[in-house]
Amino acid sequence: MTIATQINPIIEEIEALCRDLGMVQLMEICGTHTVSLFKTGIKSLLPENLRLVSGPGCPVCVTSQGYIDAACALAGRNDVTICTYGDMIRVPGSGGSLEDLRARQGADIMIVYSAREVVSSARKHPDRKFVFLAVGFETTTPATAAAVKEADALGVENVFFLCGHKLVMPAMNALLAEGEVPIDGFLCPGHVSIIIGEQAYKPVAGDYGKPCVVAGFEPMQLANGILFLLRQLAQGRSEVENVYGVAVKGAGNKVALQLIDEVFEPAGAVWRAMGVIPGSGLDLRGSYKKYDALAHFGIELGPDVEPPGCLCGLVIQGKATPADCKLFDTGCTPVKPIGPCMVSSEGTCAAWYKYNR
Repeated sequence: MTIATQINPIIEEIEALCRDLGMVQLMEICGTHTVSLFKTGIKSLLPENLRLVSGPGCPVCVTSQGYIDAACALAGRNDVTICTYGDMIRVPGSGGSLEDLRARQGADIMIVYSAREVVSSARKHPDRKFVFLAVGFETTTPATAAAVKEADALGVENVFFLCGHKLVMPAMNALLAEGEVPIDGFLCPGHVSIIIGEQAYKPVAGDYGKPCVVAGFEPMQLANGILFLLRQLAQGRSEVENVYGVAVKGAGNKVALQLIDEVFEPAGAVWRAMGVIPGSGLDLRGSYKKYDALAHFGIELGPDVEPPGCLCGLVIQGKATPADCKLFDTGCTPVKPIGPCMVSSEGTCAAWYKYNR
C-alpha cells in the first residue's frame, strides 16, 4: 500500500471535519514540523479553512540578538575559541555574524556536532579558552549537561558555556496568556516530547482548553496529528493525545530530565521579540556556575533589537507569515539572510523560501 493510498482517507476526513468546524487555526511548535509539513506535501493537501501557523519552535530563531552580540563579543577576543552548531554561525547580530567576524578578523570559530567535542578540544589546548554556544530546547540540553559534568569530572578549567537553552512549556503558556494569536490546538513537537513526555502538555489542555497532539515527522504522523486535533475540536474535547508512541512516552526520558535538573536551574530568559519569559531559560546550578561564560568574562546580554523591517519575531509567534514581510525573497534570502528565520534549516522563512514561494 502506497503512502498516497494510506493518506487519502485521512485527508478526506480532515476535509469533512473542516466543513463542519469552519475556520480552524492550529500551531505547530516544532521547526522540524514546519519544514516537514511543506516537504512532504501535507500542507498543500489541507483545506483552505484549516490554517497552520508556526510557533517558537526553532531554537536559533528564538535566540535573542543580545545573545548573538555577546557571542560575537567573545569571538573578538584573541584567547577565545567559539564552538557552535552550524546554524548559529550565520545569524546576524547588531554588528554582523560570527561568520563575518571569522572572515574579517580571523576570529577562531569551530563548528561542532556535540558539546563533548568542546571539552575534548579544551583538554588538547589548555592555553586557550573554549566557549560553547549552548542553545536549543530540551532536545539538546541533556548533551550540554553531560558535557558540563564531564568537564567538571576531568577538572577542565578552560571550557565555558554561554547558556541559551530554553524550555518549551513556558513559551506555550506565554503565547496563550497573551491571547493575541487565536490558537485552536497544538501540534506538539516530537523531539522535545521525547525528553519531556506527553504529560507535560496537560496544563495546556486542562487550563486553556486547547487540544494537544504529539506527532512525529513522517507524512502519516503529520496527517494523523492534524486529524486527531480536528476530532477533538469536533467533539468538544481538549486532551493530550500521542500519535508518536514509538518514541514518546508519558513521563518522557527520566534520566535526561534528571541530568538537566542536576546541572541547570530554571531562570528567566529573553526570547526574540517576546521579551523575558519567566522560568523559560536555564542557568548553571551551584558548583557548575564556574563554567558560565557570562560570569567568567564579565559580559552582559545586550538589548534584543530586531533588524529594521524584519518580521522574524512576529513569525515565530504566529502573528505573521514570511509572505507578510517585505524583506522576504527580496533583501532577505538564504544566501544573504537578515533574520534568523531565514538562516536556520528549521526556520519558517527558510522553509517558505524553499518550498512555498
